[in-house]
Amino acid sequence: MLHSLALFLVLGLSACGLLSDRTDDQTDWSVNKFYSEAREKLNDGSYAAAIKLYETLESRYPYGRIAQQAQLEIAYAHYKNDEPASAIAAADRFIKLHPNHANVDYAYYIKGLANFNEGWGMLGFLLKGPFKQDMSERDPKASYESFEVFKELVARFPESKYAADSRQRMAYLLNLLAMGEIHTARYYMKRKAYIAAANRAQNAVKEYPPTPATEEALYIMIRAYEALEMYDLRDDAERVMRINFPNSIFLAELPEVGAKAWWEFWKN
Repeated sequence: MLHSLALFLVLGLSACGLLSDRTDDQTDWSVNKFYSEAREKLNDGSYAAAIKLYETLESRYPYGRIAQQAQLEIAYAHYKNDEPASAIAAADRFIKLHPNHANVDYAYYIKGLANFNEGWGMLGFLLKGPFKQDMSERDPKASYESFEVFKELVARFPESKYAADSRQRMAYLLNLLAMGEIHTARYYMKRKAYIAAANRAQNAVKEYPPTPATEEALYIMIRAYEALEMYDLRDDAERVMRINFPNSIFLAELPEVGAKAWWEFWKN
């Protein structure tokens, strides 16, 4: 009996030793140890664990180049962990603390990306996947903020390695915002709120003139002004449209054909 008890205690102590070996004591970790462990977690996709290590690093070693890099990588880890609000907050903090840092352009880039994807997460998977919602139908606030961040990045750091991608995203977002106006204008047209429809379409033309949405915006203006019997404005919109989009599907040779195609299109 005593022999069995002794064996149990030995095995128990051995197990505790093994557990202790596997659970690292961070008391004596150097700043480099914290950083390498955090980077390993980050590269493995263990973003929550990486964030915790980066935050501990910063609390124990708040000054120096590695602490600054940890602050920057926290923003990236939050972004990868589908935590856009935290990513934006971390990026803003880095920009405020280190406005002249050599990698501050990356903080702007992460902030832009976080806004770019904000609000999607699992809901985004459903909306972009099984339910196929157009991104232009979502709340435009995040898209607008993302555009402004990328715009600032490109203006301040035109030679940044993130500038080219930022410009492409800006072009995409510009059309996204324009199509958001179109979705709203369509909504008003269906409900015969012609003044509201014309105003939203006109805003798309004025604010986002180089986008593909301009073609449809002009056509909405034509139909809305026609319904309102504002024929001078209708003719002006049609003249602009025929000059800029002479082959538009909305302007078939016979107006009746064009109108039919338009209303059929809206029913979908």
